[in-house]
Amino acid sequence: MADKQPLVTHIYTADPSAHAFNGKLYVYPSHDRETDIQDNDNGDQYDMNDYHVLSMEEIGGPVTDHGIALAQADIPWVSKQLWAPDAAFKNGKYYLYFPARDKDGIFRIGVAESDKPEGPFKPEPDYIQGTFSIDPATFVDDDGQAYLYFGGLWGGQLQCWTSNTFDASQQGPNEPSTGHALSAKVAKLNDDMKTLHESGVQDVVILAPETGKPIPAEDHDRRFFEAAWLHKYNGKYYFSYSTGDTHYLAYAISDSPLGPFTYAGRILEPVLGWTTHHSIAEFKGKWYLFYHDTSLSGRNHLRCVKVREIVYDAEGKIHLKEAQPKVEEVPPAKLEA
Repeated sequence: MADKQPLVTHIYTADPSAHAFNGKLYVYPSHDRETDIQDNDNGDQYDMNDYHVLSMEEIGGPVTDHGIALAQADIPWVSKQLWAPDAAFKNGKYYLYFPARDKDGIFRIGVAESDKPEGPFKPEPDYIQGTFSIDPATFVDDDGQAYLYFGGLWGGQLQCWTSNTFDASQQGPNEPSTGHALSAKVAKLNDDMKTLHESGVQDVVILAPETGKPIPAEDHDRRFFEAAWLHKYNGKYYFSYSTGDTHYLAYAISDSPLGPFTYAGRILEPVLGWTTHHSIAEFKGKWYLFYHDTSLSGRNHLRCVKVREIVYDAEGKIHLKEAQPKVEEVPPAKLEA
């Protein structure tokens, strides 16, 4: 049985990106807040405007909220909606990557820097040129090369970029018919961690194992929708993601961080709430899946982060471990927006 306790209950948290830094486990979630906006497929009800950083020395131990690490008011190019972030460490600095709408309402990916994993983070004055859509995830490989993954359908606007320029007519719950599913995007990051390599943005192709061809658009049980994540285990690269309207967390495996990846299965079945967003991190010799649901509020836009241990079988397939660590609620304070 899964542990039912959120990491924290004094604020609403979602989209957790977890990393082990300096002997601690840091979680970079989005921060949900109350809104009167009705749920819609464009995602307007997810109206977040700052980021908190959480940390813990043990899974199941006290969780520290380090407060606001970055606020919308401090980012010159942003108009609204600080959605799912991620973090990375390189060159002695910590980097926070985040999506938001620019002044024209187009989602872009921004970056902010700090000397400490908990922040505060200082944002660059403009978004990363060449980026678009949502859900940035970073991966720094063993050779030091860093990669930026991103993309999300429907409200995340990925379907608006099939012609490499923004097509506003494609916003909403629609996906252009291309035969194969739309792909997440990946680009190498330059050594400064703030710009894309000149090789540019390419598709994260997910192949169906039975055909060796890209997963078709109509296969909503396996196709990419949002929530890209990349981790490495036993020399293999694992690209995990949400299937969106079918509410699964799925994954695919490759010999390269650029793919192509071959679909390998599901990590998590649907949870309470519409969205499913996650991360996978190794901490003190064990592997953990961080995810969210709406068990704390019962409302789709007010979510809470949880954690479960995962294990790998002899073939490298991912499984949830049955015996779950207990996660304490710290602090047991009154919920606030």
